[in-house]
Amino acid sequence: MSMPLPPLSLYVHVPWCVRKCPYCDFNSHGMDPDRALPETAYVEALLADLDADAALADGRELVSIFVGGGTPSLLSGDAYRHLLQGIRARLPFASDIEITLEANPGTVEHDRFAAYREAGINRLSLGVQSFQAPQLEVLGRIHSGEEAAQAMQDARHAGFDNINLDLMHGLPGQDEALALADIDRALALAPDHLSWYQLTLEPNTQFYSHPPRLPDEDTLCDIQEAGHARIEAAGYQRYEISAYATPGRQARHNLNYWTFGDYLGIGAGAHGKLSAWQPDGSLAIERRWKVRQPQAYLRRAQDPRGFIAGRRALEEQELPLEFLMNALRLTQGVPRRYWHERSGLADTLLDARLEQAHAKGLLCDPSQRLQASPHGLLFLNDLLALCDAA
Repeated sequence: MSMPLPPLSLYVHVPWCVRKCPYCDFNSHGMDPDRALPETAYVEALLADLDADAALADGRELVSIFVGGGTPSLLSGDAYRHLLQGIRARLPFASDIEITLEANPGTVEHDRFAAYREAGINRLSLGVQSFQAPQLEVLGRIHSGEEAAQAMQDARHAGFDNINLDLMHGLPGQDEALALADIDRALALAPDHLSWYQLTLEPNTQFYSHPPRLPDEDTLCDIQEAGHARIEAAGYQRYEISAYATPGRQARHNLNYWTFGDYLGIGAGAHGKLSAWQPDGSLAIERRWKVRQPQAYLRRAQDPRGFIAGRRALEEQELPLEFLMNALRLTQGVPRRYWHERSGLADTLLDARLEQAHAKGLLCDPSQRLQASPHGLLFLNDLLALCDAA
């Protein structure tokens, strides 16, 4: 008898934003200021996309939904009410489903928060990045620190009791004092979850082709050490490389990614990962992605080819690194049994990789859990390179 399939989530991509940020490598497209967003047509396309994918759920209920972008808060509460009703009509929801919407403080009328909450969204993720005017300007953000704080208050007033703040560090012109000032301002707003991650220069971005001057390595180390201590002293637990939460508020959607769960992806450029047991008892794992350009995606709603742009089965030799790249981001790692349950492969395929990493002090005892050591968390790329080379 085959083991149960992994838990299932749904990712929904909204590709539009007011203006493309210079560091952003996501599939996002600046709005035409002279044209209204085609939100009704886009929601209908999303549901048609889900119609084509729904059978891949294989009877599983959704444990989480995450609406990302782009800037999803450009769409109205009515759009999300219709979308969520349509999703529920196609797939069962877990009784405690987490439904997250990304919102940028400068792109949402704050009275929309109540409409989002009424539509069924129960978690909000606010893209603050910084509270400092010079850093916000160089990042291309269109909100101020005061607007970010007001958005947080308005979201609370609208009934959201589960809110994440996105905050970046290692920004141009930032030193340790400025980084800690951002953290203190964020902590004063008492978010339930804090994503605190370092700015990286990604290919196909403006920052990559015209790099700004970033803090040096010593300053980055000082920022990370002091920032981590400041956040944990405020009562937040670090459960992932760049994520902190109050008790019980870890992001369930992201936990499903990191524990190698499955997810459907709908929307322009959305990616999915799906598992299916085969008649011979093996587990097939496939990655799928959708048409990227918003207008091309909308046209596919009337196209017999559907929304798929590509698909690829993961090969057996890829799976150890694919699995460990996710699992070892978690500070507590994952139970060892997850490897077999979610890859369908034998433990022996991991043994040599794990033994070397453990011998070098980068991995805790792997007999029961797959968990980076404190040293391994500091040098996660080295740990993963070792696992890949074994």
